[in-house]
Amino acid sequence: MNAAVRAVTRMGIFVGAKVYLIYEGYQGLVDGGDNIRAANWQSVSNIIQLGGTVIGSARCQAFAARQGRLAAAFNLVRRGITNLCVCGGDGSLTGANIFRSEWSDLLVLPAERRITDEVARQNGHLNIVGVVGSIDNDFCGTDMTVGADSALHRIMEVIDAITTTAQSHQRTFVLEVMGRHCGYLALVSALASGADWLFIPEAPPEEGWEEHMCARLGESRSRGSRLNIVIIAEGAIDKKGKPISSGYVKELVSRRLGYDTRVTVLGHVQRGGTPSAFDRVLSSKMGVEAVLALLEATPDTPACVIGLSGNQATRLPLMECVQMTKEVQRAMNEKRFEEAIQLRGKSFENNWNTYKLLAYQKPAQSKSDFSMAVLNVGAPAAGMNAAVRSAVRVALAQGHKVYAVSDGFEGLAAGAVLTWHDVAGWTGQGGSLLGTKRTLPSTCMQSIVENISKYSIQSLLVVGGFEAYEGVLQLAEARSHYDELCMVMCVIPATISNNVPGTDFSLGADTAVNAAMESCDKIKQSASGTKRRVFVVETMGGYCGYLATTTGIAVGADAAYIFEEPFTIHDLKTNVEHLTEKMKMDIQRGLVLRNEKSHTHYTTEFIHSLYSAEGKGVFDCRVNVLGHLQQGGTPTPFDRNYGTKLGVKAVQWISEKMNDTYRQGRVFANSADTACVIGMTRKVLTFSPVTELKAKTDFEHRMPKEQWWLNLRLMLKMLAKYQTSFEEYVTGEMEHVTRRSLSIETGF
Repeated sequence: MNAAVRAVTRMGIFVGAKVYLIYEGYQGLVDGGDNIRAANWQSVSNIIQLGGTVIGSARCQAFAARQGRLAAAFNLVRRGITNLCVCGGDGSLTGANIFRSEWSDLLVLPAERRITDEVARQNGHLNIVGVVGSIDNDFCGTDMTVGADSALHRIMEVIDAITTTAQSHQRTFVLEVMGRHCGYLALVSALASGADWLFIPEAPPEEGWEEHMCARLGESRSRGSRLNIVIIAEGAIDKKGKPISSGYVKELVSRRLGYDTRVTVLGHVQRGGTPSAFDRVLSSKMGVEAVLALLEATPDTPACVIGLSGNQATRLPLMECVQMTKEVQRAMNEKRFEEAIQLRGKSFENNWNTYKLLAYQKPAQSKSDFSMAVLNVGAPAAGMNAAVRSAVRVALAQGHKVYAVSDGFEGLAAGAVLTWHDVAGWTGQGGSLLGTKRTLPSTCMQSIVENISKYSIQSLLVVGGFEAYEGVLQLAEARSHYDELCMVMCVIPATISNNVPGTDFSLGADTAVNAAMESCDKIKQSASGTKRRVFVVETMGGYCGYLATTTGIAVGADAAYIFEEPFTIHDLKTNVEHLTEKMKMDIQRGLVLRNEKSHTHYTTEFIHSLYSAEGKGVFDCRVNVLGHLQQGGTPTPFDRNYGTKLGVKAVQWISEKMNDTYRQGRVFANSADTACVIGMTRKVLTFSPVTELKAKTDFEHRMPKEQWWLNLRLMLKMLAKYQTSFEEYVTGEMEHVTRRSLSIETGF
């Protein structure tokens, strides 16, 4: 929420508006006085990394009554405020819409609060826009709500900690997470942790679930697992609507199986802590879009809420979203549970189907005619192991023989066969457990072909970065010389650089941004006792500036230098002057990011020397090179979940292609659409042939020729108070929320 407050405040000031902060929510609006304060640029400095909300929030019964709304209207009108940005859940946003619809009537104030007809005429219309803040992610129309990703971070931190003690003591843990009416947090946590059993309110278990659950937990132990994890949403119910408690599940497992079973109730720890990078960037996007929506609003414009569709901010009719959100609860109350899952949206439904597929499947008893090799290529990236785990298990469930290839294309000769248990517990592991190298097939093509023939490999799943894409392209182009390479091939993009063509997001990038963000937070904190200091921080990413740009937005950086946006000595000088002016204000600290290959000559050391010389007497300068810490750490919930789903979808696609190309006892796949990169474009799952992506690739600098995230650069500059025009900013489009729009297949 603080990132949203910061973005709305600064964007409002940037476009020339007078901005007020209202403290303590609607209660502050009703009480007025010092609860409504004019804001300046410094009012929201150094809050982006804070949890909660610095302007406070409160439940307000007074605003629910007309008398309270009369007081609120008077407090706004007397300050000339006719644009309101509300950050909250569906209750808060519904209240804002009622306030807006009554506005003209409320201006006919009682005698003791009289306003002139002229003032009433000047303030005759109230514009409102909503930003949805809810850890439950239960608002229809938007992919994500502010706070949900941070809550998942808290949950996964607890699960990772629990896993170590559970394995040590061979325990079963029942973990209760928030979600009285919505099972999103429980569902994604179960996917991201590989939980053995899951309870969510939208999908009550079938009659006799107690026997099925205990059998599943016992089966897991019999396959060698030393722990069981059961995740339960606080609003979990059975088919009759009777609550299922974590205590009941614990007692059931202890009594029937004799397992040492413990309960952990997370409670409000899920609401707290430092916000994740995803939430900070999401809130910043939504805050900027909210201001522009208010600027463009007319009396005829319906009240809107800012949503997220893939990587784009969108505008949604507020009451359409609220009505559809209420429709979900109505379906659950009437025990129309399958419909409730569909109304949650295609992303929720796909999460649920993916969890069921992975949780309920077993190794196939009969073997298929197909084989698949899995390998990691390029630098390690968080989420690789999650993708390999889900891919291997889906392939084994379909009866395929699965080969694990160590050390990328170089190790294709190893050919060890993977079993179901080999990949147990891989979801939360960072790095690459298979081992990975950057070697391309062109250096060892003959031996690769020989080993493909030797092991009768009919499909290849390559999880990795730019080298993985380039390697599969080389194999596809060599099909005309080697029949053995006429097999099905798929690349799952996994690299912190996010530079693979054919996808908006690569596995590992979210974890890397969070790692860089956490380091920058600490660097900024170290300057709190040292006045007037500028930090120059170098990030990884090769020539691709995604990591530097996204981290820059998440930490509120003053500038981020990247290769894609050429800069000169004049730009550097302008930035020094900007920081010099900044140091004259209350904010006496600066943070500048530099992508490692942003410029041949203007190196990190050069920029440090320049800033030190030009800022002498005003500020001093320090350098930090983040290095390989950006590649390490446990994967974020996003990367675990994304990797798990990509692994499933990739193997389903591979299996379909092998069936389609099976001729005379072997797979013969030589068409362009049998060697693809799986990826997300906006939020649609795509399989892009590597030979078609070739024309869209800058091979010299190892990245796509066009990159969607470059439009974030303008937002970074505006929120850092650089003189720039926001006319180039691409605003969100209005999208309607209907049953049909929620049912459109998006891939995830």
